[in-house]
Amino acid sequence: MKCPYCGHKEDKVVDSRATAEESAIRRRRECLKCGKRFTTYEYIEDVSLLVIKKDGRREPFDRKKILSGIIRACEKRPVSMEKMEDMVLQVERAIQKKSDREVSSSRIGELLMEKLKALDDVAYVRFASVYRQFKDVGQFMVELKDILNKEKRKR
Repeated sequence: MKCPYCGHKEDKVVDSRATAEESAIRRRRECLKCGKRFTTYEYIEDVSLLVIKKDGRREPFDRKKILSGIIRACEKRPVSMEKMEDMVLQVERAIQKKSDREVSSSRIGELLMEKLKALDDVAYVRFASVYRQFKDVGQFMVELKDILNKEKRKR
């Protein structure tokens, strides 16, 4: 494993444990050269999924793309990297359980929005604004009013 900080190729595993859903192993590693720690995840290689884009194109499922979108939505929010990675893993597992080898990008987006809504309202609105391609403030307001109404019902 190559250290992301200094590029050294030798490290030691400090901690190893299963993720919440027990579908991956999370390993904390320490570089033997610079001493910095980093986390890696080990997954079972699944049958490759194809994502059907809005324009009909098909491309391989890429969890890194999903994670980068979640990271952008959760920027400066109190959401840990572990929670974001868990969310991506949950969505990936849900897709694999319900589909053969193909899934629409809209299905992935809806699953992600559902998970984000439960996790952080601000991150949800950020993600939804890009995913649903809000054209004006009115569309933002509709989404925000829905969130505010749900908050009022909780009280």
